[in-house]
Amino acid sequence: MKSTTVTFPSGQVSGRSQIVGTVPAGDRHGLVVAETPFHPLDHTWPDQPADRGTVGGVPVLDCVTGAQSSTGEVFLGEAIPVRRGAEGWEWLVVHVTETPLPVGAEVELEVDAAFRTALSAGHTACHLAALALNAALAGLWRKEAPLDALGHPDFDQAAITSSRIAEYGSVDVYRLGKSLRKKGFSAEGLDPELVAQQVNDRLKAWVAADAPVRLDVPGPGLTARRTWHCSLPGGEASIPCGGTHVTRTAELGRVEVTLSLEDATLTMRTTTRAV
Repeated sequence: MKSTTVTFPSGQVSGRSQIVGTVPAGDRHGLVVAETPFHPLDHTWPDQPADRGTVGGVPVLDCVTGAQSSTGEVFLGEAIPVRRGAEGWEWLVVHVTETPLPVGAEVELEVDAAFRTALSAGHTACHLAALALNAALAGLWRKEAPLDALGHPDFDQAAITSSRIAEYGSVDVYRLGKSLRKKGFSAEGLDPELVAQQVNDRLKAWVAADAPVRLDVPGPGLTARRTWHCSLPGGEASIPCGGTHVTRTAELGRVEVTLSLEDATLTMRTTTRAV
């Protein structure tokens, strides 16, 4: 099988393609097509959930990343033994179904557009919240640190341990441990409510600016190194990202975060009321 061509980065939620192979997916069937609009769960940074929908009218129960070695063996998800995009491997979108479909069949692929929209809103809001958090925490750095695209110390990249996108929201967890202190960040005096208010004020302005959002897509393959861009009032923001997004910040309606601090862990919960 050749690497799957993906169309979800351009916002596609439907398509027609040929089934080029099948792989075992536990007690279910993994269908691989030549081209798909489905966004699978990323096995290396599983922040955005897999798309829902149908292939050939059959419900897609899960959608995962697959990798085929030069010997033809296919590995799924966390079982993939090489780094994302490793040369000599074919990278596949595997649609998991209860019902098998024949190899060679031409099928219609339909993504649940409402669910995709909800995840896209959550993902864009997540990136905006991370940038706003970086700005709000900039004064707590005691050493020079790598900067984000807007010129603030990149707390998000330095401290994040997990990020999970949900429908119209996200949850990001940051570790404020010894390694972060060595990098120069001091959490002493961090007031979660005050920081959240500063973040929310910035987010309100960014949503009101109706800033355009786009993905830089260097190639049609699943593992192409895509980059999220947003032309904010303070500058052009960019973050490496393999997910899906809205096209303008005003589509988010309203974005708000809450912050909680417990056991040297800062948790940011982001919600949006998309319009």
